[in-house]
Amino acid sequence: MARTLSGRLLTGGLVILIGVLLLLRTTGIAETDTLWDWVPALFVLLGVWAIIRSDFRNLTGPVMVVAIAGAFLLRNLGLVSDAAIGTWWPLFLVLFGVLIVVNRSRRQRRLQHASVDADGELTAVGVFGGGDRRLSTDAFTGAEIVAVFGGVDLDLRDVSIPTPPAVVETVCLFGGSEIRVPEDWEVRIDVLALFGDASDSRPRRAKSADEADGTAEPDLVVTGLVLFGGVEVLD
Repeated sequence: MARTLSGRLLTGGLVILIGVLLLLRTTGIAETDTLWDWVPALFVLLGVWAIIRSDFRNLTGPVMVVAIAGAFLLRNLGLVSDAAIGTWWPLFLVLFGVLIVVNRSRRQRRLQHASVDADGELTAVGVFGGGDRRLSTDAFTGAEIVAVFGGVDLDLRDVSIPTPPAVVETVCLFGGSEIRVPEDWEVRIDVLALFGDASDSRPRRAKSADEADGTAEPDLVVTGLVLFGGVEVLD
């Protein structure tokens, strides 16, 4: 059931909760200052949930959410001072870099295990702009997409995956990405979407028995973080 929880539901739930807290405060029905202190805990739980849901494939975005929200939670509880956060905030950048290196190392180990070379990988970046990338290979293993105030369109319709699943990691901040895949691919989306959405918009098709009960291994897993943006899978 956890895998069916969509980005829209998460975003809607957060907006409803924040709206209720604001309403209670503005109408004077209840004092909500103490409750506001615990709001970062919701983001910590969301990050942990995203990591577990993805079978630890999705690390970069959720871990950053857990780290930043956790720091604000400790501050609200009086365990960490504003001065300490102001001094040590560059550690978030260090953590982000470490996660990128770790993900790259994990992907390289997977390449070696699959006996394919790096030609099956792709990195696409769109910052304050857009770009279209089309890949043609018989040894696709994964891709990294970064869209910041921009968009990236990735076309995978001419690729084959030697050892499924391939993993596409996305980071979309105020940006979006479209991923086009073959019609018969089974795609699983393990994206943490905060005030955004990640969806498989392909027309419905008949599923095999394994696909229907969720036991089939997907051809492609889309992971990452979406903040005020979107990721869409098309065919």
